[in-house]
Amino acid sequence: MFEVISIILVFGALVFFHELGHLVFAKRAGILCREFALGMGPKLSSFKRGETTYTLRLLPIGGFVRMAGEDPEVVKVNPGQEVGIQLEGGQITKIYTDRLKNYPQAEIISVENIDLDQKMFIEAYVDGELKRWKVHPQAIMVHQGQEVQIAPWNRQFGSKTIGQRAAAIFAGPAANFILAFILLTAMALSYGTPVNQPILGQISPGGPAEKAGLQQGDKIIRVNNKTVNTWEDIVAIVSKSPGEKVTFSLERNGKPMEISFVTETVDNVGKVGVYQPLSKDFMLSLKYGADTTWQFSTLIFKGLGMLVTGKVSMEELSGPVGIFNYTYEAAEKGVAMLLKWSAILSVNLGIMNLLPLPALDGGRLVFLFLEALRGRPVDPQKEGMVHFLGFAFLMLLILVITWNDIQRFFFS
Repeated sequence: MFEVISIILVFGALVFFHELGHLVFAKRAGILCREFALGMGPKLSSFKRGETTYTLRLLPIGGFVRMAGEDPEVVKVNPGQEVGIQLEGGQITKIYTDRLKNYPQAEIISVENIDLDQKMFIEAYVDGELKRWKVHPQAIMVHQGQEVQIAPWNRQFGSKTIGQRAAAIFAGPAANFILAFILLTAMALSYGTPVNQPILGQISPGGPAEKAGLQQGDKIIRVNNKTVNTWEDIVAIVSKSPGEKVTFSLERNGKPMEISFVTETVDNVGKVGVYQPLSKDFMLSLKYGADTTWQFSTLIFKGLGMLVTGKVSMEELSGPVGIFNYTYEAAEKGVAMLLKWSAILSVNLGIMNLLPLPALDGGRLVFLFLEALRGRPVDPQKEGMVHFLGFAFLMLLILVITWNDIQRFFFS
């Protein structure tokens, strides 16, 4: 049960932080964010806070932030259309587009002219006279019983500077790197991070070190009369002495001691059954979180390079089924391994989304870069088609990789 809950929490956290990055920077830029969703497909539950509706959807395959202006407005009011309007302080605050008899509080008008984008007004004839009403910039459109806040041009994605739009897009992947750093730092604070000091860490039960009387915290001064200053110095001497007698000159509680014993041999390498010392120092934990996030990023980029050059085949890639399986195995090995694996997944999600491919955040950043070079945006219809085709290709790729996963895990 713990493993199943872990899978839900891990994937929920990865998507939540990614979309939260988009949401925070979009709101900072003044973009109207209509929905923050975890999952895809039909809604399971939702609540509204401020201008944004927060929803949980059925299919656990990603999430999204619905920003005004990224997609065409679903509800439009055209000249000649009959609508109901509701006024507050002389401004229109609600516009009813259908089922007008259900809203007796609304004034019914036949629209003559309308601008809900720039000038924010509606004109209609009342008693033979053309009358104009100002529309509140946060007015609500009611269509088929559903309320949708209108989006003036200055609240739409396209109205913002290239820098603001790029920040809103880049913030999603960036949040995944930040999440990885937080997870790794938390792991280091909870379980400790290795330090390169000549001090004994945990002693393995039944190993040569325990039998000889060595204790955790012993400070090693010399090994076989060779001065050691780091943990790596100890490992270098012991590993080259398989099955041989070694002498540790050490300090325990300020008292000098000398203990001799025989190492054991594992794959022709000398072992004594002692782990590297760990520290829960805050600054060291921060450093471990940053360094390990960077190391994971480097490894993933190397893997992508190997995929491009053909050194890694498509059959070796893992999709959703494989990732679920590995997450389950990580949860079985304990919280520390689960945190580390979650950090790897978070870095991977951040990097994958930054690839310059259509339908991904990286592809959208490419179009913003082209806009900066050209001095004008790419035709929205052409950009939309590129993203649609890219999304279709990605779905096909996921299906192929998922089929490989199923064959590997269930039929091999």
